[in-house]
Amino acid sequence: MEYIDKKLLSYGMDPTIAEYLTMIIMILFIALISVIANFITKKIIIRVITHFVTNNKFTWDDMLLERKVFHRISHVVPAIIIYFFASAFSDYETVIQKLAVTYIIIVALVVIISLFNALNDIYQTFEISKTRPIKGYIQVANIVIVILGVILVISNLIGQSPLILLSGIGALSAVLLLVFRDSLLGLVAGIQLTSNDMVRVGDWIEMPKYEADGDIIDISLNTVKVQNWDKTITTIPSYALISDSFKNWRGMQNAGGRRIKRSIFIDTGSIAFCDEQMIEKFKHIHYLSEYIEQKEKEIEEYNIKNKINRNNRVNGRALTNIGVFRAYINNYLKNHPGIEQNMTMIVRQLAPSEFGLPIEIYAFTNDIQWNNYESIQSDIFDHLLAVAPEFGLRIFQNPSGSDLKGIFMDTDSLSTQFLPNRD
Repeated sequence: MEYIDKKLLSYGMDPTIAEYLTMIIMILFIALISVIANFITKKIIIRVITHFVTNNKFTWDDMLLERKVFHRISHVVPAIIIYFFASAFSDYETVIQKLAVTYIIIVALVVIISLFNALNDIYQTFEISKTRPIKGYIQVANIVIVILGVILVISNLIGQSPLILLSGIGALSAVLLLVFRDSLLGLVAGIQLTSNDMVRVGDWIEMPKYEADGDIIDISLNTVKVQNWDKTITTIPSYALISDSFKNWRGMQNAGGRRIKRSIFIDTGSIAFCDEQMIEKFKHIHYLSEYIEQKEKEIEEYNIKNKINRNNRVNGRALTNIGVFRAYINNYLKNHPGIEQNMTMIVRQLAPSEFGLPIEIYAFTNDIQWNNYESIQSDIFDHLLAVAPEFGLRIFQNPSGSDLKGIFMDTDSLSTQFLPNRD
């Protein structure tokens, strides 16, 4: 800088103007060097690194490239140049150096945070990441790094040791606890969720309190994101999964079977003993022929052994249409290709109600995909609802408008018949 100043003075320039002009030339020179260094770093060195990363057999370094770790490191170069040339401005050397160091610290923070995020991306490529996510821990580390960075920046600007600022944090602990309350709760919740394997990314959870019903797409320090089946996204606080109850459908998904638990309501007025004609008809039903023959033999042996008088149908044992229907459903499910035969399968009667007699089917499909599950379940009940009249049974339903209309029309017809002829 002195060399430039002497050169300008040698041309007879005013000393004050020469001083300012020297400073401007020096600033332009430093800026030019910084631009050239930044250009060389980004256009040559970073391009070489990018070429090497994209053409090797490793995939983990691609994450570093996607997170722009190398690009952000390049921003340090101009700051280092400015720091070393600060001595040229003796009156402003300290200020320039402090600002350059501050910029370097900020760039270092950004690089470290990008590096941590890249490490999380690399970790997510492994299968263990589904059961042991580390995103919450990465976020905690980022918060700690940012706090330390802020302390270093402040200590650099005021020219004091960082230890002095760290000692003052103890007095602000109550304020820090209040500010980072959700983060601390989320950290504790994240540790419990991970250690107890309560939720994973990809799990289907149901949490009515938060209107969440869908797949977990992200687990972070403070929140768990759930994509509902209508494609909306519900954000749940991490600690809510510890303090509140929720349903995780992972067990069903891992078991490979999805439960059917639905009832058909039978009109109790249609339940009756089977007569000879009905029994003969049932013998020709594929899923009932063996059952009918076995039951007939069993009932006959019982009645003979106990000397039952069969002149009255109430005496002894006899087949009922509802019992045969239950047997049919059971055999139908055992032969259905969509039912998992190695899981619980029950066809049972529930307590009669004002809606009739419920026949409940409790079984598991062998396909857990939602659309396939619903298709299998619908096919089963389509068939059973259509076949129930073949057993002399009526499916119960409340009277509809057409039923009431028919009753009123019949009433009007009867009234017309019994009205006196006024002619």
